[in-house]
Amino acid sequence: MEFTAWLSLAAICLMGAMSPGPSLAMVLKHTVSGGRVNGMITAVAHGVGVALYAVFTVMGLALIIKQTPWLFELIRYAGAAYLVWQAIKALTANSSSAKLDYQQTRVTKMQSANEGFMIAFLNPKLAIFFLALFSQFIDVNANLVQKSIMVATVGGIDGLWYVLIALILSQSTLLTKLKNNVNVVEKITGVAFLLVAARIVL
Repeated sequence: MEFTAWLSLAAICLMGAMSPGPSLAMVLKHTVSGGRVNGMITAVAHGVGVALYAVFTVMGLALIIKQTPWLFELIRYAGAAYLVWQAIKALTANSSSAKLDYQQTRVTKMQSANEGFMIAFLNPKLAIFFLALFSQFIDVNANLVQKSIMVATVGGIDGLWYVLIALILSQSTLLTKLKNNVNVVEKITGVAFLLVAARIVL
């Protein structure tokens, strides 16, 4: 792959990662609830989930997902159900249980990794996105190295972007304000999850 083509791919992936949505809300939630490390773990796990769809694409599985409506719908509705479940958890959290001090960790690192991964994995539109994107950059005769570079670019940029978000959010003064208003943060993320779930279903 030529360097200019790689730069174009990287730029598109960065713009996609920067788009606000449930992924950003999930990283915010875990950074506030668990701290910097939990936020970074969520970010890296999300990058792994995104990279997995990139692997599906170069292996041809994304085309199967696209051409098998029932499979696409199954993953899509599972994703919507997951978002609704996350929204219910966020919206039903009361103020006293939501406010935690800095020494407490509301979520485990495993929970952060799991939820960061699932928010990406239960989004089959990523497969369609990469199918369209990679068709513009990948050659029919592309070797394993070229495909690996594309997968690493996609997952790496996504993971690094959200790691940066977690680092910014976890700055002491900002994190203090977020923790003092964690109940508001929970409600906002809950509403965001519900809106995305409604958009997926409707």
